[in-house]
Amino acid sequence: MTEAHSNTARPLWPVGADGRPKVRVGTNPDAIRVLTHAVGNRLLPDTYVQDGLPVVVEAVSGAGDPTAGDDDVALPLSASALRPPLLASLLAEHAHVVQNKTDQEGNPTEVEVSPQGSVLGAVLSRRSWPELPVLRRIISTPVLRPDGTLLQQPGYDPATGFLLAGRAHLDPVPERPTAAQVEQAREFLLERFLRDFPWRTPADQANYLGLLITPIIRPFTRALSPFGVIDATMPGSGKTILSGCVGLLVGQRVLTWTDSEEELRKSITTVLADQVGVIVFDNLEEGAVINSAVLARLVTERTWTDRKLGSNTASTFPNDRLWLATGNNLRVGGDMASRTVWVRLDPDCPRPEARSGFTIPNLDSWILDPANQATVLRHVLTLILDWTAAGAPISTRVPQMRQFTRWAQHIGGFLEHHGIPGFLSNAEESRELDDDATEWQAFLLRWHALHGTKPMTANELRASAEPEYGTPDPWVGSFPTTANGKLLSPKSLGHRLTGQIGRYRGDVVLRSVKDKHTKLHVYWVEQKPDAPTLPTTTPQTPQTPQDQP
Repeated sequence: MTEAHSNTARPLWPVGADGRPKVRVGTNPDAIRVLTHAVGNRLLPDTYVQDGLPVVVEAVSGAGDPTAGDDDVALPLSASALRPPLLASLLAEHAHVVQNKTDQEGNPTEVEVSPQGSVLGAVLSRRSWPELPVLRRIISTPVLRPDGTLLQQPGYDPATGFLLAGRAHLDPVPERPTAAQVEQAREFLLERFLRDFPWRTPADQANYLGLLITPIIRPFTRALSPFGVIDATMPGSGKTILSGCVGLLVGQRVLTWTDSEEELRKSITTVLADQVGVIVFDNLEEGAVINSAVLARLVTERTWTDRKLGSNTASTFPNDRLWLATGNNLRVGGDMASRTVWVRLDPDCPRPEARSGFTIPNLDSWILDPANQATVLRHVLTLILDWTAAGAPISTRVPQMRQFTRWAQHIGGFLEHHGIPGFLSNAEESRELDDDATEWQAFLLRWHALHGTKPMTANELRASAEPEYGTPDPWVGSFPTTANGKLLSPKSLGHRLTGQIGRYRGDVVLRSVKDKHTKLHVYWVEQKPDAPTLPTTTPQTPQTPQDQP
């Protein structure tokens, strides 16, 4: 990869017979000054600055084309930090670094040299490179700039700091598509490309289209996007094709899911150093529960800061990626429930992989062809540019999603503009997939059925769950247990209950006060079928057992 040197302030280095500029250096201090000036003024092609470090953009050799939708999809270009060995290599390739010497006869001569490592290290030690253009991201797919125009010209874009790697099969897309082009794009995407997926509801198709365009319009919307789950009732339903299509367009890293929060944190930090646009936790174990405080924090933060592996130095990355998971009959728990958008497939047949008569046969291999990827991308971009040409209207009918409301409004506006119904209309149904909420609701409902609003200490509540030989479990399996299935200790139960005080699970809610006589916390459950979303009064505290007559 090469690029023109447009910096008019760059000095005119004398050029040798082979076309390479000649850089003359003297003593080590002089060499440091000269080479710092040379690097800062882009003597080397394709140099930029990222987070205070000069980098060089190079083509990636040997990456290879993906052979399946669940392969990693590397970008064709990579930004490598300039370290002394790389700087020495690039100087030897692109310039003549020379010193004045005296030969054996005492005559002055010019000798090509490779600067010492200490000199190169000193050159690269500084953090200020004002003449180098800032490289924010390398992308492989056109994106909407913040002003609503489409970045589709390959190369470096000063307005965004993005460098777009060109696609050989993608022709420029008109900024204002014709009605015929828009209709053709809509027909291809809905009636051909996505037609044969066994969407459970129209919401699942609409949600998928929203996730598909998210990496493309993110620079324009500047919105956080929720975690996406592509779920199916059976293997062979098409989950990997759907996630892989996004990854093939914007670059993809495929990770293995782990229940270890520490390992998950390390994986996130490592993968954010890549330039890919989507990260997929692929093929989770059937029935797995996605319940991670680390992941819940990630999707709600614009930046991710973590310690570099093997060092005490912290790195900060922009969290501008799309995060997906695929699997069969997945569930979510904890805070992930309100931070997840679902795409659900249900083929309703015993062997989904044996289906035939598809509009696009062998779609899983069809999408691996770069020309076909360009076809999908061109139609997606056509619909996006038709939406922006209309002023990029947003939707006022989407549900509130806290940190993701801005994302939902823009995606909803895009889909409404093109008459695609159902976006997020499966949100209520998806709440049933909140494993954590379902378990707590069952427990609180059973508690209320057994004890009403009677205040109880954690120890009393735990004692009521002790099994009695020959009698059925009064809690019918709803009482909280450890990972090994044993009843929680009173202390552990108290900690769990404290984390649920005031949190509604359906129409039931846990309350608590400290008993003024025993100084112990007591708990009780209220059931309010008609409870408002935000209580306007503080509920009265029932009498503790010691206060009752």
